Amino acid sequence: MTQTSQAESAAVDTAASVLTVVRDSGQAVFGASQPAKLPIGAIVASQATAQHQESTEVGASIGVWESSPGVFRRHLKNREFSHIISGWCIFTPDGGGPVELRAGDAVLFPANCEGVWDIRETLRKTYVLF
Repeated sequence: MTQTSQAESAAVDTAASVLTVVRDSGQAVFGASQPAKLPIGAIVASQATAQHQESTEVGASIGVWESSPGVFRRHLKNREFSHIISGWCIFTPDGGGPVELRAGDAVLFPANCEGVWDIRETLRKTYVLF
């Protein structure tokens, strides 16, 4: 190994012990689907997560989430950053107007943001809860 490749290898090993990574989120393998916890209407969305990881050092968790079409309430109290990988939906925060989210969009939910998810096409997103 050359000195450069040894240094690069050390940097990768150091990064791996410091970083929490979600890999290949578009191809993530999900666990068993569960019905939405707070459905609205007759069509109940099924949801699953993959690669869920928690970091106590930074007080956050990350992973990949997917939901089939349906309408349900957002019930998380955490702040959340999400990047939409595929699908589309409309999220309507309580007291606000509807926001359309599509593949390629990113969204930041403030703490205690509640509202209604209306998943129109199976939605897959990566998330960070903090």
